[in-house]
Amino acid sequence: MSTRELALVTGASSGIGLELARELARRGYDLVVTAEDAALETAAGKIRAAGEGTHVTTVHADLRRREGVEKVWAAVGQTGRPLAVAALNAGLGLGGAFVENDLDAEQDIIDVNVTSTVRLAKHVLRDMEARHAGRVLITSSIASQMPGTYQAVYNASKSFLQSFAEAVRAELDARDSGVTVTSLMPGPTETNFFHRAGMDDTKVGASDKDDPAQVARQGVDALLSGDQKVVAGSLSTKAQALANDVLPDRMKAGAHRKMAEPGSAGN
Repeated sequence: MSTRELALVTGASSGIGLELARELARRGYDLVVTAEDAALETAAGKIRAAGEGTHVTTVHADLRRREGVEKVWAAVGQTGRPLAVAALNAGLGLGGAFVENDLDAEQDIIDVNVTSTVRLAKHVLRDMEARHAGRVLITSSIASQMPGTYQAVYNASKSFLQSFAEAVRAELDARDSGVTVTSLMPGPTETNFFHRAGMDDTKVGASDKDDPAQVARQGVDALLSGDQKVVAGSLSTKAQALANDVLPDRMKAGAHRKMAEPGSAGN
């Protein structure tokens, strides 16, 4: 059996999730990685290459479904090894006006971003607390700090995750659990997110974005340090997060509209 510690990363086929897995591999972890799409196997090869001797287990699962979450947790159990780190990163987004968007597509955002994270966190944190050891990273966003005009359900889901991560962290601290929860708060990042969300024609979709490897590196640093949260990415992203702390919601909603309104890329 490997002497490396074991880490789980969800949403690991591309973007921030892939980079989180690669960063953990570089730091000596074996990985259980999960995503729904076929790109997961290609991603697994990149993760193995990032860390010499890294063992990677892939789990194809649809986290919109309860059975998908259970499949992931069963795969962790089948390793026969304690889980040292969990990066609960899987997420979906959708741009456009709430009254015009497809309800099922928005329900998918809630099912993946919120429900699957809560379900998997229940398994992970109960197991870690029983062993009095473990670290969890939950991918929130600086979007959690602002009303998401033209991304109403997505931003609301990230607000949920931010509140959830900080509340559960406080509970675990009060119980002297030996377990930490860190929220990762990136800004717009160079991934497939905006294309999948149908936001190529928006100002934010067409803009320069942060490097997902930088975001992941800062996230893993914070995770392993046991920090409560980290705004990850460029200096401009960190400045935006600071501004969000003081600006009124009406102003933040207006600024978000200018970035996310369909057709705004040419403005």
